[in-house]
Amino acid sequence: MVTRGGNGAGMTKILVVEDERDLNDLITRQLRQEGHDVVQAFDGQTALSIALGEAFDLIVLDWMLPRLDGLTVARQIRERSVVPILMLTARGEETDVVLGLEVGADDYLTKPFRMRELMARIRALLRRVSIGGPAEEARPASDAPADAIVVGDGLLAISESMRTVTLRTTELDLTPKEFELIALFARNPGRAFSRDYLLERIWGDDTYVTDRTVDTHVQRLRKKLGDESELIRTVWGIGYKFQLPRG
Repeated sequence: MVTRGGNGAGMTKILVVEDERDLNDLITRQLRQEGHDVVQAFDGQTALSIALGEAFDLIVLDWMLPRLDGLTVARQIRERSVVPILMLTARGEETDVVLGLEVGADDYLTKPFRMRELMARIRALLRRVSIGGPAEEARPASDAPADAIVVGDGLLAISESMRTVTLRTTELDLTPKEFELIALFARNPGRAFSRDYLLERIWGDDTYVTDRTVDTHVQRLRKKLGDESELIRTVWGIGYKFQLPRG
């Protein structure tokens, strides 16, 4: 069963996946009181279908779910999206925490928990990936590999399987990190990513990086994009986002 709240302008949209109906309703009420648009799901299969069919700013995901467990749901979502995922579970062992994070969860909260702590975790995750406006859509290319993204009617084509980026008819010479950056941006047009998020997502455990590392790579990427450098916009106080060309 899925219910959906109102979708007011500027509202943050959150998917709450929890099979304990009373707890799901409690979380949902609290989130709505804080001004969020909330969609509920009570089993893993339904949650996955919703998550892959709609754009969310955050997913609160229980581990133990009927039909499809939370780990599987998180793993499949992460293959398609970088939406923040907060996992809820009664499993508190360190190995379980690591497993949840390895499949793509951004944070982990063990049951039982206080609602105040859950709301604080949610606020923290939403700050990490700020929304730079309504979600836009980059379409796949009809004559390119299935995973390819085409921007601006052929202006830019990105193939993740071939790891190529073509600007008009010229293939760009990108480093691996530059490719990962532009692929991440192009998959999520309109979404602003913080430098901290980009460092964690692209560079991972590399300890020899700083915020300036992100800025340097973005500057190089813009230079290689030439006249189309404005595809990557600076979001002051946050980081960067990919802006689809108009018209």
